[in-house]
Amino acid sequence: MRKFRFLAVPLTLLAVLLVPQIAFAADEAGAGSIGLGAGIAIGVAAMGCGIGQGLAAFAALQGIARNPSAAGKIQTPMIIGLALIESLCIYALVIAFFLQGKV
Repeated sequence: MRKFRFLAVPLTLLAVLLVPQIAFAADEAGAGSIGLGAGIAIGVAAMGCGIGQGLAAFAALQGIARNPSAAGKIQTPMIIGLALIESLCIYALVIAFFLQGKV
């Protein structure tokens, strides 16, 4: 994983620069680009939420492994955090559905 860390910044920059171009490239004749932009947006959002949930669970499990008596104090905030991360993914899904309705 650390071998490919140098690719994170260029790939993120590429995604940030290209996704709006795809989403706003639609005109009256070719409104299908909005659907493509919505598909890319929900994919990026799901990927980000998955990475966030994995990192949160990893950190919580690592904390519990180091101090098993603190499991109750770690588990509740972790579950609340995971719920908030999941709500962001659902929000992205709703926005993607609204964008597809414009096609």
